[in-house]
Order: sequence, then C-alpha cells, then structure tokens
Amino acid sequence: MVRRHGWPPGKLWECDMAFEALLARDSAKTPASLNELRTRVFYALQRHPLCRQVEFDIVSTPRTRRTNWTVSMHSVQPGALWTAHEIVADIQEAYELDAVA
Repeated sequence: MVRRHGWPPGKLWECDMAFEALLARDSAKTPASLNELRTRVFYALQRHPLCRQVEFDIVSTPRTRRTNWTVSMHSVQPGALWTAHEIVADIQEAYELDAVA
C-alpha cells in the first residue's frame, strides 16, 4: 500500500469526512425576510458604480439544493450584467428566505 503525505492508512478518509462535516456546519445560511434580502441586494448593488441603475425584484422559488429565492433583474446595463450577477450570487450563498416570510 502506498502512503500519501505520511498519513496512516484510513486516516486520510477520516480527515476528508471531518472536513466535509465542518464545511457543512459552517455553510448554514442565515435566514432573512423578503425585505431584508431586498435591502441587502439593493445596498450591495449600490456600492458598485456600474450596478447603481439596476432594478430588481426578489422572487421566492421552490427550495432547491442551493437556494429558495432568486433575483429578477431589469434595466441592467450590458457592462454591469456579470458584476450584478456575481454580487447577487454572493448574497445567495449567505442567505436563505425565511420560512415565515
């Protein structure tokens, strides 16, 4: 049996499992209401000069593996499309729509 990185046999798998458990625990999303999400997206877009004119709506969607809400963007300048998309994606990674909302 070939050892990798000096780990004893079987210990590498245990380390991977522990890391995945830690990652899953830390990846819990913060619940937020529609108004909170709208405010966070608005201020995040306002911080970027190209995205200040973006109009958007927060839309509740059926729960998927990643999220239960999305953003419908309107009036996006061509140069701002990818930047606005990245800003929204970062917020989606951190927040989920609260079930009470």
